[in-house]
Amino acid sequence: MTDLTSLDYFSDEALAQDPSEYFDHLRSRNPVFREPHYGVVVVTGHREVTEAFRNSEDLSAVNAIGGPFPPLPFEPEGDDISEQIEAHRHLFPIFEHMVTMDPPDHTRARSLLGRMLTPKRLQENEQYMWKLADRQLDEFIDNGHCEFLGEYAKPFATLVITDLLGVPEQDRAEFRNRLAGQSRPNVGSLDHTPVATNPLEYLDDMFSGYISDRRSEPRDDILTGLATATIPTDQLPR
Repeated sequence: MTDLTSLDYFSDEALAQDPSEYFDHLRSRNPVFREPHYGVVVVTGHREVTEAFRNSEDLSAVNAIGGPFPPLPFEPEGDDISEQIEAHRHLFPIFEHMVTMDPPDHTRARSLLGRMLTPKRLQENEQYMWKLADRQLDEFIDNGHCEFLGEYAKPFATLVITDLLGVPEQDRAEFRNRLAGQSRPNVGSLDHTPVATNPLEYLDDMFSGYISDRRSEPRDDILTGLATATIPTDQLPR
């Protein structure tokens, strides 16, 4: 019988397709388990995951994208490496995006989006999801089968987010083609090379254009609200 802890979650594609048994096994060993291949701590317990997300004083989100690839771009010194993380933050994959930010930068960025997610906007997005679900099913229903992730889940999630953020309808097909079908991003290597391919570069370019356009010519739309929202100091974010 295979010892599930010996499997490599980061390279075993079969395991990635159905990891439930793997995570159940790790949870039975310890809800905070150090896997043997890369020294990554796998957190599988609900209480422990919640604590990890909330504890920004002891844990950083900066390596959220890369995981163990690449490792820390510096040699850790001492028990508290907060200052080292800040000094080397620009070497981490996609360091400028909210998912890798720590407070207070994350708090400021999140406050901008929070103001957009009003009950009215969420209700509109829900109505869009009902229509989109039917549209997605129509693409493959006559085949009698589908590859769920590629043909339904990824396109559906991508298009729901484009609607929530107010991406113009004429651009959504391109977002789907670029993002819903992309291969695994290259987030660097074990020799500390910077990110080889930034999977979010396309988004950077598109949203920079949207924001620049809406700041110069405001409209009654979601993107204008995003472009003109200010952080608590009443400054426009860069």
